[in-house]
Amino acid sequence: MNKKIIALAVAAAAFGTQASAVELYNQDGSTFSIGGHVSVSAKGNMGDVAINNDKGITTGYSDGSSTDIIANSPRINFTATQDLGNGFTADARGEWALNYLDGGANAFTTRLGYIGVTHETFGRAVAGTQWSPYYDIAGIADMPIAFANDFLYDNHGALGTGRAENMVSYRNDIQLGDNLSIFGGLGIQDSQTGFDSRGQVSLGANFADFMVGYSYNAGDRTDGLTTKEEAVSHALSAKYGSYGNGLYVAAVYTMNEYMHGTSNYNTGSNTGEVLSDSDGIEFIAAYAFANSLNLSINYEAVEGNDKSVVDGTVYSQMAFQAEYNITPTFVTFAGYQLDLGNDQNEKENDMWNIGVRYYL
Repeated sequence: MNKKIIALAVAAAAFGTQASAVELYNQDGSTFSIGGHVSVSAKGNMGDVAINNDKGITTGYSDGSSTDIIANSPRINFTATQDLGNGFTADARGEWALNYLDGGANAFTTRLGYIGVTHETFGRAVAGTQWSPYYDIAGIADMPIAFANDFLYDNHGALGTGRAENMVSYRNDIQLGDNLSIFGGLGIQDSQTGFDSRGQVSLGANFADFMVGYSYNAGDRTDGLTTKEEAVSHALSAKYGSYGNGLYVAAVYTMNEYMHGTSNYNTGSNTGEVLSDSDGIEFIAAYAFANSLNLSINYEAVEGNDKSVVDGTVYSQMAFQAEYNITPTFVTFAGYQLDLGNDQNEKENDMWNIGVRYYL
């Protein structure tokens, strides 16, 4: 694991990937910091909204557009690091989602909780709820604040496509030259209700500003099914650049069996049926100017290849978005998402989102 990667790994553990945290303690090889962000935005739909019964079956539609004040995935985290000597560094993180708008009883819900150990040569091992090796490959288009990569979050905790629960993982990066490195990761998840134990492997290469990667994710599933089936996903991805720094282009393509349902998180559609065969597509192109204005366009679709559920488009959408850093920690954002249609007899529903985010 080269020095650049180990530095990034420890920094991500200590401060997060989008903004620095507040370091409260740093002495004798130990640090402790607090980070996260809070957001408030207005989010609205421009069409009719699906009405679902208690089984998730669409029974009708409400009339007209609507606007809600939402929090856009706020979180708070606490991170500690410790120099163990001989090149080893340990870190521990707890992160919780915040519910601060509606006064709900679940003010805090767990997002992350893990312990990791990193070494420049031997790599990084992590145990707990964490971002998975699969997400290292498939999450490269999941960048904008307002709209991005819904299909990764379909049962992502149990399937290990996003924040994987009960996971032990290992990652390493091998530098082959000044501009070339290869990286890989392994992950194993314990069984959960409706999901047997799962495994995943990721492999990729960085060359200058380019990255290409592949990940395989598999394990048996009964959740949402009448029989036990193996839920499998193959993810391919490629990117150029760094999001928020000049030109950034990324694309993700996934081939799946029993991984996704007929859901669209932005429209509220959820029939509760699992697709035996589906493909996911995500593409983003962004350009950040020197004044920090970041403009982007992204496209996402899930295609079903299951004649008994959906043989065609589950959903497809395109978003135009802008983000602007007033200061390094205070960001304004706006996005408009076009619903490009589906083959589920769901009405199209364009959406918009505008707000502010403050990074701790």
